[in-house]
Amino acid sequence: MFFVQTLIFTTKEYDFIIIGSGSAGSVVANRLSEISHWRVLLLEAGRPETAFSKTPMMTPFLPFTDFNWGYVTEPTKKACLGLRNKRCPWPRGKALGGTSAINAMIYARGNPEDYNRWANLGNPGWSYEDVLPYFLKSEDANLTNADPKYHKSGGYLRVSNTEISDLAMAFIDAGNELGYKKIDSNTLEQIGMAEIYATIKDGYRFSTASAFLEPVKSRDNLIIVTEARVGKILIDPVTLEAYGVEYILNDRKFTTTARKEVILSAGVLNSPQLLMLSGIGPERHLRELGIKPIQNLPVGQTLYDHLVYVGIIMTTNTSHDLDIAKSFQSNEGLPRLPLVDAIGYIATNKYEDKNYPDIEIYVVPLTFGSHQGGALKNVLGVTEDLYQKMYSELKHTNTIGIFPKLLHPSSVGQMRLKSSNPYDYPLFHPNYYSDPGNLDKRTLIDGIRFVEKMSKTKAFKKFNLQIYSKPVVGCEKFKYDSDEYWSCALEILSTSGLHQMSTCKMGPSHDHMAVVDNELKVYGIKKLRIADGSVIPIPLSGHLNAPTIMIGEKAADLIKEDWK
Repeated sequence: MFFVQTLIFTTKEYDFIIIGSGSAGSVVANRLSEISHWRVLLLEAGRPETAFSKTPMMTPFLPFTDFNWGYVTEPTKKACLGLRNKRCPWPRGKALGGTSAINAMIYARGNPEDYNRWANLGNPGWSYEDVLPYFLKSEDANLTNADPKYHKSGGYLRVSNTEISDLAMAFIDAGNELGYKKIDSNTLEQIGMAEIYATIKDGYRFSTASAFLEPVKSRDNLIIVTEARVGKILIDPVTLEAYGVEYILNDRKFTTTARKEVILSAGVLNSPQLLMLSGIGPERHLRELGIKPIQNLPVGQTLYDHLVYVGIIMTTNTSHDLDIAKSFQSNEGLPRLPLVDAIGYIATNKYEDKNYPDIEIYVVPLTFGSHQGGALKNVLGVTEDLYQKMYSELKHTNTIGIFPKLLHPSSVGQMRLKSSNPYDYPLFHPNYYSDPGNLDKRTLIDGIRFVEKMSKTKAFKKFNLQIYSKPVVGCEKFKYDSDEYWSCALEILSTSGLHQMSTCKMGPSHDHMAVVDNELKVYGIKKLRIADGSVIPIPLSGHLNAPTIMIGEKAADLIKEDWK
């Protein structure tokens, strides 16, 4: 049992209240409760993980459980057109551990230049030199040949090697033929091909709840309450000071106050929702919904997401399918990830700096053509009509997917509230491919061209790897493999890379799109900080679990420094 409900009925005041137990919230709760005389309350809307959710091979099925909030975008105009209702699924974790309880478990920090750019935007303390110690502080690396400058053991978060298949090894060799060497993408050099490092321990998913909460759940000063739905942050309208929260537990409303701070770690999509419900956000929008504005800030007005093209399927002469039943029989040896086998990072013509990638390449064992292809169809939300017309003939064919992902989108989305009811999901407008210069499409087409080159390498020849070239439904009028064809295909079969960020963007006071400062404090509101991926000001070159854990580590130190 993770939580003790009876204490919450009698205890009305804590030093710190943390909203959300995700990749940052779990870390903050652990680190603040190290101070034995600080009382810390952690509120989580979801429930604890189960043996099912902790089994890595079950990852493709977790979006269909109550561990997922079940968010989808509003209908899009230039992406996700082959998905149901032209909406992209945006699964987010509703569990102890947040999205780290349902994600693909990939540990990829991004590029050092990401953090230097972050700092250079007017955010001192967030350069690569500043944040690397926090990555290392968390990590318990169980990796072969790991560079000790960039990996450490002894932290709470286990990072492990994973099984690498023959086809994934061929992918790495194919990259080598094209001039891209094998790398550890978590070091200074990110251009190249890499095996997957994953947050897995003893064969099981190692979420931030497992890593940071399980070892300290017996601390008397840390109270963890699950299935507690926060509806509002309490803010004094005169002093503009956050002093507590309202939440629903067992159909009853509770109010709890914080002597020192409220820390909002509800995630990229829920943190801005809670701010706006509490009167912090675009003033005009709040008034339209009958919410009294307390602080006019551009909450939810910046929203970035990595975009991935999922239409490159390759037939092969070897079986690459997943034996899901086997995953329950043994946890010996290296675990295999069901969604990604290997990754690569390349730089197209977007940046003059050829050490700064703008495309990530995935090797995906679970494709529309695999025996479990229906699962991928449902995860992505592909329409039955498109699936039957394009991929049903591949049902018993050996296939893999090699998907390019856009790392630094120029297109900017936004989110708004649907109503003042905290149970109404927000409205998400990703605005994919809306950049005026069409740079996002052109960069992804460069990524597709790179995958085509890979398919022709000697490394892939022995597997008779061939791109499945049936025209994408809706793009038949264009010459196959022309830029015009791919431009059309990108609109049909692009979808979210599930790395939303920047909805509560960090920036200096003169940045009119900033919500928090470099110490994670919400502008104009005392005793309120945000610690999660919503504060990241620019799209990063990696995956978001590791950077968000880093934010949690740094947030805890900033808070300790303020309150000593």
